[in-house]
Amino acid sequence: MNDTLKDPAPWWQSATGYQIYPRSFCDSNGDGIGDIPGIVSKLDHLRELGIGFIWLSPVYRSPMADNGYDISDYRDIAPEFGTLEDFDLLVAEAKARDIGIVMDLVVNHSSSDHAWFHAARTSRTAPEHDYYVWRDAAPDGGPPSDHQAAFGGSAWTWVPEVLQYYLGHFSPHQPDLNWQNPALRREIYDMMIWWLDRGIAGFRMDVISLIGKDVDAGVYEEGPYLHGFLQEMHREVLAGRDIVTVGESWSVSTGTAPLYCGRGRDELNMVFQFNHVVEGWDPVHGKWKPKPFDLVAFKQVLNDWQAALADDGWNSLFLSNHDLPRQVSKYGDDGEYRVKSAKMLATVTHLMKGTPFVYQGEEIGMTNTAFTRIDQFRDLETLGHYAEEIARGVTPEDFIAGANANGRDNARTPMQWSARANAGFTTGTPWIEVNPNHSTINVEADRADPDGVLAHYKRLIALRKTWPVVVHGIYVPVAEENDAIFAYVRELDGVRLAVVANFTAEKARFDVPEHLAGAGRCLIANAMARDRLQGQITLEPFEAFAMVMSSG
Repeated sequence: MNDTLKDPAPWWQSATGYQIYPRSFCDSNGDGIGDIPGIVSKLDHLRELGIGFIWLSPVYRSPMADNGYDISDYRDIAPEFGTLEDFDLLVAEAKARDIGIVMDLVVNHSSSDHAWFHAARTSRTAPEHDYYVWRDAAPDGGPPSDHQAAFGGSAWTWVPEVLQYYLGHFSPHQPDLNWQNPALRREIYDMMIWWLDRGIAGFRMDVISLIGKDVDAGVYEEGPYLHGFLQEMHREVLAGRDIVTVGESWSVSTGTAPLYCGRGRDELNMVFQFNHVVEGWDPVHGKWKPKPFDLVAFKQVLNDWQAALADDGWNSLFLSNHDLPRQVSKYGDDGEYRVKSAKMLATVTHLMKGTPFVYQGEEIGMTNTAFTRIDQFRDLETLGHYAEEIARGVTPEDFIAGANANGRDNARTPMQWSARANAGFTTGTPWIEVNPNHSTINVEADRADPDGVLAHYKRLIALRKTWPVVVHGIYVPVAEENDAIFAYVRELDGVRLAVVANFTAEKARFDVPEHLAGAGRCLIANAMARDRLQGQITLEPFEAFAMVMSSG
């Protein structure tokens, strides 16, 4: 605590992040694709919300095989999104509103259209050849291993010009970069400095846990070279800069997280972990066959993460992003209780210890869509796995049901700004279908409601700026075995904040622990503003509230 008092906390601990998926946010020129000028036009919406920084999904030049996560030029902007001048204007206009721009750093792989890869595949003696991961064929002429690509098929692709296979851990369009090559690392570090010098506020690092892989040992996630590379990146690029860095990892655990963001590690500020997401997947079919929601197991994961990073490291707080289903459809109720459950989920997430992230549309309670045909989907992952799952005996109807529940396109349907045609997203034909419910669920309608989802998010974000207990208070779980109630307490310097939420569409009873009982002041609620916790209380469906408890 003394260290905390001596040194001011980093700005990103009290800030709230907002993720923009540019293709789906706002289209300024009517081509059906969101763009940077469209983002600039909506910055006042984010200022009004109270956002401190924007995590911008990739806007680099790309053939868009994976919607921008396949980069062909790290120092240019994709024409469909705009120009470097447009980007510089975005940085300046955001900064004028006290909002930072955090770039998506995609350096586990490039696009197969990158100039490096074009050179790499022409000759084994080309300097760029060693920028990628190549292996000779197996004795039978086949791939060097049976490693499968994340988006389907073999992870190895044959190139006859060099008589070798290259690794594409995600797809053949995304060849893996060889981080063992110092020249390649220097290229990446120089590129990062180039963007930082343009005034960005930091990096979100895509699948960063893969860069330290040992291919021949079959170790891809969190490989033996990972933390050495991250420490080198910190020394060469990040040290001494007032920025935020967030690493994405699908393999990080409570045990390994402090290695990324612990004190004295000189690596990253925090990590995006997905343990709470994977907990709900089927052990065999994964995300395509979600398990029934289990609140006790869900709480256990989040409580474990709060404990693991309580004194060392920092949590990222989120339920939604561009790779995940809409949180109100996944964890709440996107029907009768959509508004109430959207507020409940936000209350529980934002009042934990860590930095909360809002995914575009979450602030108005946008929902999953309901496609009925495979040709309505656009996601490379969904389309890649469709044939494989059908071959395994899954019916098209069952696969589409799973994709509608957990597929990435749910988060990628256009932002719903108004009830007008195409939700006010574009005057043209949108690149992916707009959710039909935009006629009732949209920013204009929600903003007009003083008790809407948007207003609730504004209040939550404001609480982080005015109550130190929300940012720095210790986290104490309550009622861990209750299968309907999510409850916890935050404590700092004698201030106790109790957060209680009903995760169900039924009334639920909560036995108030003796040490928590008493009068209090309600800071935020989505139903009644309670002023006392005592004995056994009954919560309405999806009710949530936060109270500062009186002392004594």
